[in-house]
Amino acid sequence: MVTTTKIHVANAPCSWGTLEFEGMQGDRIDYRQMLDELVETGYTATELGDWGFMPTDPAQLRDELAQRQLVMLGAYVGVALKYPDRHAAGEATALKIARLLAAVASEAQPPFLVLADDNGIEPDRTQKAGRVTPDLYLSSAELATFAQGVERIARAVRAETGLRTVFHHHCAGYVETPAEIGRLLDRTDPDLVGLVFDTGHFAFGAGPDGCQQVLAGLNQFAERIWYVHFKDCQPEVARRSRDEAWDYFTALKHGVFCELGQGCVDFAAVRDWLVQHNYQGWLTVEQDVLPGMGAPKESARRNREYLRQIGL
Repeated sequence: MVTTTKIHVANAPCSWGTLEFEGMQGDRIDYRQMLDELVETGYTATELGDWGFMPTDPAQLRDELAQRQLVMLGAYVGVALKYPDRHAAGEATALKIARLLAAVASEAQPPFLVLADDNGIEPDRTQKAGRVTPDLYLSSAELATFAQGVERIARAVRAETGLRTVFHHHCAGYVETPAEIGRLLDRTDPDLVGLVFDTGHFAFGAGPDGCQQVLAGLNQFAERIWYVHFKDCQPEVARRSRDEAWDYFTALKHGVFCELGQGCVDFAAVRDWLVQHNYQGWLTVEQDVLPGMGAPKESARRNREYLRQIGL
């Protein structure tokens, strides 16, 4: 078994139910409890979560992280990039969040601004998540606008804070399938915009043989992958979602993104790929825990134990 001491393991607030989608959150626990449980279950870094979940005062947030010897890895920002009139507000939000990230940044691992589409707001894409066909893709003109928005925000964040931006491909948004990821990366500056490769969203978004395509996706986008999210995909739930025409939120509620090792992503092979490509720093576990799915702390513990079993 390949092992490495250069890859560290983080977790994120979404694993404790702080999901960005309206109506999908459970009863949120206090951020202090979430951070304590994250440390207790064996993780060494976190993401910010929704704005306001953790302290937005830099000194207070820095102190909370330091008390637990945690590194802040990044924050998710969703912007409806298809629409040019949303770009300015998206930039303002991204800068607000990036300033906070920069104020608590670790020198060894500066955080990323994790930029995404405003996923889950477009009815056609939300309804067809996991089974997107080319007729649903952005037109060439729409893609140009989308890419311009990505670059605008990434450029502003880098200029003001020095932080880098990674784009998060995500189901129920306009960059879901491997082809859509490639189209966006082809339209954006590789020195300005990287990719956070999310194993679960890639597997579900790539369609019926998505899990078999994960390594191909890693290879295809290798030069742009700056950050990695570990998420699994439950193949039977994904199949039912396609066969029964579920929307994205129904698939989520049925557990399409299951605990690590319970789905179809070959994480040992992903680990080997990361080692072979000299990936260093953190990978972040994301286990979307919705109401009724059990105790987040125990899920986090099982996910961490699974990763230890495969040498991470």
